[in-house]
Amino acid sequence: MVFIQHYLLKSANKPIRNYLKSRFLDTLRITAKGGHGGNGLPKYGGVGGQGGAVYFVAKEGKSLRDVVKKYPNKRVVAGNGEESSKARILGRRGTDQKVEVPVGIRVLEQETGLLCELDEEGKTFLASGGGSGGCSGNSFLGKPGQTRTLTLDLKLIADVGLVGFPNAGKSTLVKAVSNASPKIASYPFTTIRPQIATIEYEDYRQITIADLPGLIEGAHANFGMGHKFLKHVERTRLLLIMVDVFGFQLSQQHQKRNCLETVYALNKELELYDKTLLDKPCALIINKMDKEGAVEEICKYEQYFHSLEDGLKMCPEELVPSKLLSIDAVIPISAKSMKEIEKVKQEVRTILDLKAEEKLQEESSLDRNEQLQLKLRERGPKVV
Repeated sequence: MVFIQHYLLKSANKPIRNYLKSRFLDTLRITAKGGHGGNGLPKYGGVGGQGGAVYFVAKEGKSLRDVVKKYPNKRVVAGNGEESSKARILGRRGTDQKVEVPVGIRVLEQETGLLCELDEEGKTFLASGGGSGGCSGNSFLGKPGQTRTLTLDLKLIADVGLVGFPNAGKSTLVKAVSNASPKIASYPFTTIRPQIATIEYEDYRQITIADLPGLIEGAHANFGMGHKFLKHVERTRLLLIMVDVFGFQLSQQHQKRNCLETVYALNKELELYDKTLLDKPCALIINKMDKEGAVEEICKYEQYFHSLEDGLKMCPEELVPSKLLSIDAVIPISAKSMKEIEKVKQEVRTILDLKAEEKLQEESSLDRNEQLQLKLRERGPKVV
């Protein structure tokens, strides 16, 4: 009995194995403290140095893991301003701290919400200012720097976001179109953290694709991976919806959905999370066409994929969305067939290029004055 108790206690204290720990970090809470201003020197009218400030700077190739590694206590403190002295009447400014963060970071504060989006290389945000130096206006006493607790929330920036229910074949597709090596298995939720892969073409064109954890019904309410997954869809230019031709059933306790109902279910989850996601260009991939009975199955619903409105009569009431996806292309494939993978790569490129050309034409149709107002986002009467 004593031996069994000792064995159970030993197992409970066993550290988590490295492969079970998620290496992807997309949210980090960090405290930024500006430096204290230096004291002035009343006898000579000396002014203390300004306290240093803390900045966040967007940098390609960085991750939140790098931030944690550099600041393990999740606290960044800038240098204090130098005090005024007979040798130096004007004190030196404190050292600034520049924290390099990945591109795609949103800076949030609990009280005020969203403060800034660092979505471009080199973009900078003042996290906390330094205190003013001592002078005649503040009795020559330096002021403390600003202290703020901020949340760094990462949203991946990719050209294509791969959306689907678990075990639809997303990781197999990503591995086939790129050099990525995602985990592939015959059970759901093999992808537990988002990954960015790159599709390379013969003419050196590159398109990034985000392989994201599988959704489940209720993801908009944060079930399953929930918001941890859905937020990464927001900054993609194209939605790549992927479904199993035979539908999806999470477990015996859940209702079985055919492939058409699966599309409506994904549409509903995206809509309930953020309606603006449905305005993005969208391509639908029907996977596992190499299996027996796949052709007969897709023939039942093929006519509705291009026009989802016509298939609403076959959609269960709980899955009916108020706004429908606009599907630009339907691609039946087997993710194991390289010939069909090439078709996916070319279709993705065609849609992205077409949408980019349409946007360019819209911008060029505006006159010079309207373009300037749009760029500056100014409101007011037009100059005639």
